[in-house]
Amino acid sequence: MSIELKVPIVGESIREVQIGDWLKAEGEFVEKDQPVVELESDKATVELPAPESGKISKVLKRKGETASVGEVIGQLEQAAAPTGEKPPAPKPDEQAKPKAAKPAANQPAAKTESAKPPQPAPKEHEKSERWVVPAARRALAEHGLTAEQVEASGRGGRLLKEDVDRYLEHARQPAPQRSAVADALHTSVLVSAGGGEDEVVPMSPLRRRVAERLVEAQQTAALLTTFNEVDMSAVMALRQKYRDPFQEKYGVKLGFMSFFMKAVIEALKRFPQVNAEIRGTDIVYHNYYDIGIAVGGGKGLVVPVLRGADRMSFAETEKAIADFGQRARDNKIKIEELYGGTFTISNGGVYGSLLSTPIVNPPQSGILGLHAIQDRPVARDGQVVVRPMMYLALTYDHRLVDGREAVLFLRHVKELIEEPSRILLEI
Repeated sequence: MSIELKVPIVGESIREVQIGDWLKAEGEFVEKDQPVVELESDKATVELPAPESGKISKVLKRKGETASVGEVIGQLEQAAAPTGEKPPAPKPDEQAKPKAAKPAANQPAAKTESAKPPQPAPKEHEKSERWVVPAARRALAEHGLTAEQVEASGRGGRLLKEDVDRYLEHARQPAPQRSAVADALHTSVLVSAGGGEDEVVPMSPLRRRVAERLVEAQQTAALLTTFNEVDMSAVMALRQKYRDPFQEKYGVKLGFMSFFMKAVIEALKRFPQVNAEIRGTDIVYHNYYDIGIAVGGGKGLVVPVLRGADRMSFAETEKAIADFGQRARDNKIKIEELYGGTFTISNGGVYGSLLSTPIVNPPQSGILGLHAIQDRPVARDGQVVVRPMMYLALTYDHRLVDGREAVLFLRHVKELIEEPSRILLEI
């Protein structure tokens, strides 16, 4: 029985996805609930599992193409799972050999390949052949190609059948059309004038959405940024003193972000305008604190949200942030984790940024930018001393937040970081 593989609902307001890597090629067997293809939305990458066990009979949407929610992107021919272990992929010298014919009833059975002694491991120059899926191997043999001629796009460097199809389609095009085809097929376009090479790659849904949101924020909000600097001596001393017992007890390092998280929440309580949003002609004040943490992922910047951050301990905050960072790098952030933040913290200091003007994440009204810590000379009690200093930047929507509140908000964050005992006392 043939089963349609359809794009599922992958998140609120998401109507379209981009096809990522097909994890199974045409002709390959897949177990029930085993991932078949990656689907990229403007929020995250999700995997479409097989509804039943069977073979992928047809791929209707290739990598890089877009598909709407509910659209059929492939077909699965339902079949029972094979018994025993899955046989190893055929070796290169076996792909062209015909299968042995069945012996007649009165004839002795011929020796089969399985009766041969184990073959030695492939040589180094043969290893690439091990990554050719069966459907691609057949296509290569049919057209007289080798695996080295075709660029692989599958997970782990696997050569898929659609890779062979792309190679053949590109080869059939007349020379004047090559650049346009290369663009569509995610391949490099040679530029002869300068002797260099341009690689034209379509924007991912995540990158397109980030671009749209940034332009939207600039066009719809009245954004201003105010700056301050904070002496990190007290926090660094606390981290140094309690670093080892904290990690031994909770299994996570004590970082700077949990201190800033606590300081921000106390400042938001004092200046609720910064924790609000404009909705039509109304102002919506949020009486909860869902803080977005901007983290760099495998496919771009994402802002997962810590729900109820005001109720989280230092250890819970550090664990959650570390988990977000790891899953962002692995493209495993869930759709629901990217919605509904009331304020955002972005730490460009981890990349070495000394000063920046972060952009508000709509419909939020504020974002705090953290930066690199540098030893700088500062005046203390009439003396010039060297202290570890960090620049802070608060970008805010001036339609909702007045300059006075923005400056006082940032100053309160600075004061709490410079005297972290006030965080525990909530003063």
